[in-house]
Amino acid sequence: MQPNLHVCPCQIHPSSSAISSLLLYKDCCQPYHEAVYNDAFYNGEVGKAEGIKAETAERLMRTRYSAFVLIKPEYIVKTTLPAQQNLLDIKAIESWAKEMNWAGLEIVAHTPKLGKRHAQVEFKAYFKPTNNASNLEEKVQAHHELSAFVKVTDKINNDAHWYFLDPTVSMSVTQKQPCICGSGERLKRCCGVYLG
Repeated sequence: MQPNLHVCPCQIHPSSSAISSLLLYKDCCQPYHEAVYNDAFYNGEVGKAEGIKAETAERLMRTRYSAFVLIKPEYIVKTTLPAQQNLLDIKAIESWAKEMNWAGLEIVAHTPKLGKRHAQVEFKAYFKPTNNASNLEEKVQAHHELSAFVKVTDKINNDAHWYFLDPTVSMSVTQKQPCICGSGERLKRCCGVYLG
């Protein structure tokens, strides 16, 4: 899909009747993307996007989908749990995003509270591989996922942010060590449940 920057990518659904009032990109995901690119809230600096952060795991998931559509791999990295960020391949993320012809997003379910700090979002991201874009008979496919998110509180300024927990990142961790999210709990009682 060639992104239409008038309508936010996270608002586009393969069934046009799914969302009755579409939001514009500038009123939906753009402020979140700009905040991260300016490092306004992730580095504690004052910037034009000061204070903008995803209020829920679903909102963060929507901004991440839009970042894939608009090929903003830095946003994908910065909204992944900080302990996992250096293990992500930004070039691979960018390449994968470019290989897809994005067709829309469907939020299947949002479970906003799983314990003290976790949430899950089940979604379908519709796409068509670009190498098949000229084949009109190729059907749109769906990437169906149940994603886990963790709300991390910065202990210095008591500010909390949602992050994506990437289960595909290979880490050398044990279930008995302190959790990678910094909660102070053991990994097996915190994020380990969602990392498989």
